[in-house]
Amino acid sequence: MSMEKTDKVFIFSGRATENLARRVAEIYGTELGKSVVFQYADGEFQPSYEQSIRGGVVFIIQSTMPPTDNLFELLMMVDAAKRASAQKIIAVVPYYGFARQDRKDKPHVPIASKLIADMLMAAGVDRVITMDLHADQIQGFFNIPVDHLYGSSLFMPYIREKFEPEDVMFASPDMGGSKRAGMYAKTLNNSFCICYKHRNKPNEIAEMRLIGDVRDKNVILLDDIIDTGSTICKAAGIIMENGAKSVRAMITHPVLSGNAIDKIEASCLEELVVSDTIPLKRESPKIHVLPCDWLLAEAIRRVVNYESLDYLYETTIHHKGVIHKL
Repeated sequence: MSMEKTDKVFIFSGRATENLARRVAEIYGTELGKSVVFQYADGEFQPSYEQSIRGGVVFIIQSTMPPTDNLFELLMMVDAAKRASAQKIIAVVPYYGFARQDRKDKPHVPIASKLIADMLMAAGVDRVITMDLHADQIQGFFNIPVDHLYGSSLFMPYIREKFEPEDVMFASPDMGGSKRAGMYAKTLNNSFCICYKHRNKPNEIAEMRLIGDVRDKNVILLDDIIDTGSTICKAAGIIMENGAKSVRAMITHPVLSGNAIDKIEASCLEELVVSDTIPLKRESPKIHVLPCDWLLAEAIRRVVNYESLDYLYETTIHHKGVIHKL
Protein backbone atom coordinates (compact mmCIF):
# COMPACT_ATOMS: atom_id res chain seq x y z
CA MET A 1 0.00 0.00 0.00
CA SER A 2 1.76 3.16 -1.22
CA MET A 3 1.32 6.23 0.99
CA GLU A 4 2.81 9.63 1.57
CA LYS A 5 4.46 10.36 4.89
CA THR A 6 2.23 11.98 7.50
CA ASP A 7 2.92 13.76 10.78
CA LYS A 8 -0.41 12.61 12.20
CA VAL A 9 0.47 9.66 14.42
CA PHE A 10 -2.03 8.23 16.88
CA ILE A 11 -1.45 5.52 19.49
CA PHE A 12 -4.55 3.80 20.85
CA SER A 13 -5.06 0.88 23.18
CA GLY A 14 -7.50 -1.91 23.74
CA ARG A 15 -8.59 -2.61 27.30
CA ALA A 16 -6.25 -5.59 27.78
CA THR A 17 -2.98 -3.63 27.60
CA GLU A 18 -3.97 -0.06 28.42
CA ASN A 19 -1.25 0.46 31.05
CA LEU A 20 1.48 -0.74 28.67
CA ALA A 21 0.10 1.36 25.80
CA ARG A 22 0.03 4.49 27.95
CA ARG A 23 3.73 4.07 28.76
CA VAL A 24 4.57 3.38 25.10
CA ALA A 25 2.83 6.59 24.07
CA GLU A 26 4.65 8.56 26.78
CA ILE A 27 8.07 7.23 25.68
CA TYR A 28 7.20 7.92 22.04
CA GLY A 29 6.35 11.49 23.01
CA THR A 30 2.59 11.71 22.66
CA GLU A 31 -0.58 11.08 24.65
CA LEU A 32 -2.57 7.88 24.38
CA GLY A 33 -5.45 8.42 21.97
CA LYS A 34 -8.96 8.92 23.31
CA SER A 35 -11.21 5.91 22.88
CA VAL A 36 -13.97 4.26 24.87
CA VAL A 37 -15.72 0.90 24.84
CA PHE A 38 -19.47 0.85 25.33
CA GLN A 39 -20.59 -2.29 27.17
CA TYR A 40 -24.05 -3.78 26.69
CA ALA A 41 -25.85 -5.81 29.36
CA ASP A 42 -25.57 -9.05 27.38
CA GLY A 43 -21.76 -8.79 27.08
CA GLU A 44 -21.68 -7.22 23.62
CA PHE A 45 -19.37 -4.23 23.37
CA GLN A 46 -18.57 -1.43 20.93
CA PRO A 47 -15.23 0.45 20.72
CA SER A 48 -15.37 4.09 19.69
CA TYR A 49 -12.70 6.68 18.83
CA GLU A 50 -13.38 9.94 20.64
CA GLN A 51 -11.24 12.07 18.31
CA SER A 52 -10.69 12.46 14.58
CA ILE A 53 -8.11 10.11 13.07
CA ARG A 54 -8.77 10.99 9.42
CA GLY A 55 -5.61 10.78 7.35
CA GLY A 56 -3.49 9.61 10.28
CA VAL A 57 -1.22 6.65 10.98
CA VAL A 58 -3.01 4.70 13.71
CA PHE A 59 -1.21 2.27 16.02
CA ILE A 60 -3.54 0.02 18.03
CA ILE A 61 -1.84 -1.77 20.93
CA GLN A 62 -3.59 -4.89 22.18
CA SER A 63 -2.37 -8.32 23.29
CA THR A 64 -4.72 -11.13 22.30
CA MET A 65 -4.52 -13.39 25.34
CA PRO A 66 -7.74 -15.06 26.57
CA PRO A 67 -10.58 -14.29 26.62
CA THR A 68 -11.18 -13.99 22.88
CA ASP A 69 -12.91 -10.65 23.57
CA ASN A 70 -9.39 -9.15 23.47
CA LEU A 71 -8.87 -10.38 19.91
CA PHE A 72 -12.33 -9.32 18.79
CA GLU A 73 -11.91 -5.88 20.38
CA LEU A 74 -8.69 -5.41 18.37
CA LEU A 75 -10.49 -6.42 15.16
CA MET A 76 -13.35 -4.01 15.89
CA MET A 77 -10.92 -1.14 16.59
CA VAL A 78 -9.19 -1.83 13.28
CA ASP A 79 -12.53 -1.82 11.46
CA ALA A 80 -13.56 1.42 13.18
CA ALA A 81 -10.26 3.07 12.23
CA LYS A 82 -10.66 2.03 8.60
CA ARG A 83 -14.20 3.44 8.51
CA ALA A 84 -12.91 6.66 10.13
CA SER A 85 -10.57 7.15 7.13
CA ALA A 86 -7.26 6.41 8.84
CA GLN A 87 -4.46 6.54 6.29
CA LYS A 88 -2.66 3.50 7.70
CA ILE A 89 -3.48 1.04 10.50
CA ILE A 90 -0.78 -0.85 12.39
CA ALA A 91 -1.72 -3.54 14.90
CA VAL A 92 0.81 -3.71 17.75
CA VAL A 93 0.23 -7.15 19.26
CA PRO A 94 2.78 -7.68 22.06
CA TYR A 95 1.41 -11.19 22.70
CA TYR A 96 -0.04 -12.96 19.66
CA GLY A 97 -2.58 -15.41 21.06
CA PHE A 98 -3.39 -18.81 19.52
CA ALA A 99 0.20 -18.90 18.21
CA ARG A 100 0.67 -22.46 19.48
CA GLN A 101 -1.82 -23.59 16.82
CA ASP A 102 0.58 -22.85 13.96
CA ARG A 103 0.27 -26.19 12.13
CA LYS A 104 -1.87 -29.32 11.86
CA ASP A 105 -0.27 -31.69 14.37
CA LYS A 106 -3.19 -34.14 14.08
CA PRO A 107 -6.17 -34.59 11.74
CA HIS A 108 -9.30 -32.41 11.85
CA VAL A 109 -7.85 -29.41 13.74
CA PRO A 110 -7.62 -25.74 12.68
CA ILE A 111 -4.50 -23.67 12.10
CA ALA A 112 -5.80 -20.91 14.36
CA SER A 113 -2.79 -18.58 14.08
CA LYS A 114 -3.31 -18.49 10.28
CA LEU A 115 -7.02 -17.82 10.79
CA ILE A 116 -6.22 -14.84 13.03
CA ALA A 117 -3.76 -13.48 10.46
CA ASP A 118 -6.51 -13.68 7.83
CA MET A 119 -8.96 -11.92 10.15
CA LEU A 120 -6.54 -9.06 10.89
CA MET A 121 -5.85 -8.52 7.20
CA ALA A 122 -9.56 -8.72 6.33
CA ALA A 123 -10.34 -6.13 9.01
CA GLY A 124 -7.91 -3.69 7.35
CA VAL A 125 -4.52 -3.95 9.11
CA ASP A 126 -1.64 -2.62 6.98
CA ARG A 127 1.19 -3.83 9.22
CA VAL A 128 1.74 -5.89 12.37
CA ILE A 129 4.29 -5.34 15.14
CA THR A 130 4.58 -8.29 17.51
CA MET A 131 7.02 -9.90 19.89
CA ASP A 132 8.45 -13.42 20.29
CA LEU A 133 6.05 -15.40 18.15
CA HIS A 134 5.72 -19.03 19.19
CA ALA A 135 6.83 -20.02 15.67
CA ASP A 136 8.68 -17.84 13.16
CA GLN A 137 6.58 -19.29 10.33
CA ILE A 138 3.55 -17.30 11.56
CA GLN A 139 5.08 -14.26 9.83
CA GLY A 140 4.46 -16.08 6.56
CA PHE A 141 0.73 -16.30 7.30
CA PHE A 142 0.49 -12.56 6.60
CA ASN A 143 0.56 -10.86 3.19
CA ILE A 144 1.51 -7.58 4.87
CA PRO A 145 4.74 -6.52 6.64
CA VAL A 146 5.34 -8.09 10.07
CA ASP A 147 7.93 -6.59 12.43
CA HIS A 148 8.97 -9.37 14.80
CA LEU A 149 10.64 -8.09 17.98
CA TYR A 150 12.61 -10.34 20.32
CA GLY A 151 12.59 -10.77 24.09
CA SER A 152 16.37 -11.00 23.96
CA SER A 153 16.38 -7.20 23.67
CA LEU A 154 15.09 -7.17 27.25
CA PHE A 155 16.80 -10.23 28.68
CA MET A 156 20.36 -9.89 27.37
CA PRO A 157 21.11 -6.58 29.16
CA TYR A 158 19.69 -8.12 32.36
CA ILE A 159 21.89 -11.21 31.99
CA ARG A 160 25.03 -9.17 31.33
CA GLU A 161 24.32 -7.02 34.36
CA LYS A 162 23.71 -9.97 36.69
CA PHE A 163 26.28 -12.60 35.63
CA GLU A 164 29.72 -13.17 34.25
CA PRO A 165 29.15 -14.78 30.83
CA GLU A 166 31.39 -17.78 31.57
CA ASP A 167 29.23 -18.74 34.59
CA VAL A 168 26.00 -18.89 32.58
CA MET A 169 24.50 -21.84 30.75
CA PHE A 170 21.29 -21.56 28.76
CA ALA A 171 18.65 -24.27 28.66
CA SER A 172 15.60 -25.04 26.60
CA PRO A 173 12.66 -26.72 28.37
CA ASP A 174 11.91 -28.68 25.18
CA MET A 175 13.38 -29.56 21.78
CA GLY A 176 11.35 -26.83 20.05
CA GLY A 177 13.15 -24.09 21.99
CA SER A 178 16.67 -25.32 21.23
CA LYS A 179 17.11 -22.70 18.49
CA ARG A 180 16.38 -19.90 20.97
CA ALA A 181 18.80 -21.31 23.57
CA GLY A 182 21.44 -21.76 20.88
CA MET A 183 21.15 -18.12 19.78
CA TYR A 184 21.59 -16.85 23.35
CA ALA A 185 24.56 -19.19 23.86
CA LYS A 186 26.17 -18.01 20.62
CA THR A 187 25.77 -14.35 21.67
CA LEU A 188 27.64 -14.95 24.94
CA ASN A 189 29.95 -17.57 23.42
CA ASN A 190 28.95 -20.32 25.84
CA SER A 191 26.99 -23.58 25.82
CA PHE A 192 23.41 -24.70 26.24
CA CYS A 193 21.46 -27.80 27.21
CA ILE A 194 18.04 -29.22 26.37
CA CYS A 195 15.30 -30.80 28.44
CA TYR A 196 13.65 -33.49 26.34
CA LYS A 197 9.99 -33.94 27.25
CA HIS A 198 7.22 -36.23 26.14
CA ARG A 199 3.56 -35.27 26.60
CA ASN A 200 0.55 -37.59 26.84
CA LYS A 201 -1.77 -34.61 26.26
CA PRO A 202 -1.56 -30.78 26.34
CA ASN A 203 -0.26 -29.33 29.64
CA GLU A 204 0.62 -32.80 30.98
CA ILE A 205 4.23 -34.08 30.92
CA ALA A 206 4.78 -37.83 30.94
CA GLU A 207 8.59 -37.84 30.91
CA MET A 208 11.50 -35.37 30.91
CA ARG A 209 15.25 -35.92 30.53
CA LEU A 210 18.22 -33.55 30.52
CA ILE A 211 20.67 -33.46 27.61
CA GLY A 212 23.86 -31.64 28.62
CA ASP A 213 26.14 -31.03 31.62
CA VAL A 214 24.95 -28.27 33.98
CA ARG A 215 27.31 -28.85 36.94
CA ASP A 216 28.37 -25.64 38.75
CA LYS A 217 26.55 -23.44 36.25
CA ASN A 218 23.97 -20.70 36.66
CA VAL A 219 21.36 -22.10 34.32
CA ILE A 220 18.81 -19.89 32.56
CA LEU A 221 15.75 -21.59 31.09
CA LEU A 222 14.43 -19.77 28.00
CA ASP A 223 10.99 -19.91 26.41
CA ASP A 224 8.43 -17.68 24.73
CA ILE A 225 5.37 -18.66 26.80
CA ILE A 226 4.82 -19.88 30.35
CA ASP A 227 1.28 -21.21 30.74
CA THR A 228 0.64 -23.68 33.58
CA GLY A 229 4.29 -23.57 34.71
CA SER A 230 4.53 -27.38 34.89
CA THR A 231 7.25 -27.73 32.23
CA ILE A 232 9.47 -24.98 33.62
CA CYS A 233 9.17 -26.17 37.24
CA LYS A 234 9.91 -29.78 36.29
CA ALA A 235 12.87 -28.72 34.13
CA ALA A 236 14.23 -26.55 36.96
CA GLY A 237 14.05 -29.50 39.36
CA ILE A 238 15.92 -31.82 36.99
CA ILE A 239 18.59 -29.18 36.34
CA MET A 240 19.22 -28.68 40.07
CA GLU A 241 19.33 -32.45 40.63
CA ASN A 242 22.14 -32.58 38.05
CA GLY A 243 24.40 -30.20 40.00
CA ALA A 244 23.56 -26.71 38.77
CA LYS A 245 24.59 -23.79 40.99
CA SER A 246 21.27 -22.01 40.38
CA VAL A 247 18.37 -22.06 37.94
CA ARG A 248 16.09 -19.27 36.80
CA ALA A 249 13.73 -18.81 33.85
CA MET A 250 13.44 -15.95 31.37
CA ILE A 251 10.17 -16.14 29.46
CA THR A 252 8.63 -13.42 27.36
CA HIS A 253 4.88 -13.96 27.76
CA PRO A 254 3.55 -14.66 31.29
CA VAL A 255 0.23 -16.38 30.52
CA LEU A 256 0.39 -18.08 33.96
CA SER A 257 -2.90 -19.97 33.92
CA GLY A 258 -4.60 -21.45 36.98
CA ASN A 259 -2.24 -21.96 39.92
CA ALA A 260 0.92 -21.39 37.85
CA ILE A 261 2.21 -18.63 40.16
CA ASP A 262 1.83 -20.95 43.18
CA LYS A 263 3.86 -23.59 41.31
CA ILE A 264 6.60 -21.06 40.58
CA GLU A 265 6.76 -19.99 44.23
CA ALA A 266 6.98 -23.62 45.41
CA SER A 267 9.63 -24.60 42.83
CA CYS A 268 13.42 -24.48 43.03
CA LEU A 269 13.46 -21.61 40.53
CA GLU A 270 15.44 -18.73 41.98
CA GLU A 271 13.66 -16.24 39.76
CA LEU A 272 11.20 -16.02 36.88
CA VAL A 273 11.94 -13.04 34.63
CA VAL A 274 9.16 -12.04 32.23
CA SER A 275 8.09 -9.08 30.12
CA ASP A 276 4.84 -7.15 30.49
CA THR A 277 3.30 -8.16 27.15
CA ILE A 278 0.60 -9.68 29.38
CA PRO A 279 -0.29 -8.03 32.71
CA LEU A 280 0.52 -10.24 35.71
CA LYS A 281 -2.54 -11.70 37.43
CA ARG A 282 -0.81 -11.03 40.77
CA GLU A 283 2.64 -10.05 41.97
CA SER A 284 5.08 -12.58 43.39
CA PRO A 285 8.50 -12.18 45.07
CA LYS A 286 9.86 -14.75 42.60
CA ILE A 287 8.64 -12.96 39.47
CA HIS A 288 10.58 -10.01 38.05
CA VAL A 289 8.98 -8.01 35.21
CA LEU A 290 11.09 -6.25 32.56
CA PRO A 291 9.08 -3.57 30.73
CA CYS A 292 8.89 -3.80 26.95
CA ASP A 293 7.42 -0.29 26.54
CA TRP A 294 10.69 1.28 25.31
CA LEU A 295 11.15 -1.48 22.71
CA LEU A 296 7.65 -1.06 21.30
CA ALA A 297 8.01 2.74 21.31
CA GLU A 298 11.31 2.48 19.41
CA ALA A 299 9.74 0.12 16.86
CA ILE A 300 6.85 2.55 16.36
CA ARG A 301 9.27 5.47 15.94
CA ARG A 302 11.22 3.59 13.27
CA VAL A 303 8.09 2.55 11.39
CA VAL A 304 6.82 6.15 11.39
CA ASN A 305 10.19 7.49 10.18
CA TYR A 306 10.62 4.76 7.58
CA GLU A 307 13.77 3.52 9.33
CA SER A 308 14.97 -0.06 9.24
CA LEU A 309 14.31 -2.37 12.19
CA ASP A 310 16.99 -4.80 11.01
CA TYR A 311 19.59 -3.58 13.49
CA LEU A 312 17.24 -2.71 16.33
CA TYR A 313 18.66 -5.55 18.41
CA GLU A 314 22.30 -5.11 17.48
CA THR A 315 22.75 -1.40 18.15
CA THR A 316 22.90 0.60 21.35
CA ILE A 317 19.48 1.90 22.39
CA HIS A 318 19.16 4.91 24.69
CA HIS A 319 16.10 4.95 26.90
CA LYS A 320 15.61 7.52 29.66
CA GLY A 321 19.36 7.94 30.01
CA VAL A 322 19.99 4.20 30.28
CA ILE A 323 22.16 2.59 27.60
CA HIS A 324 21.00 -0.89 26.57
CA LYS A 325 23.86 -2.68 24.80
CA LEU A 326 22.33 -5.58 22.93
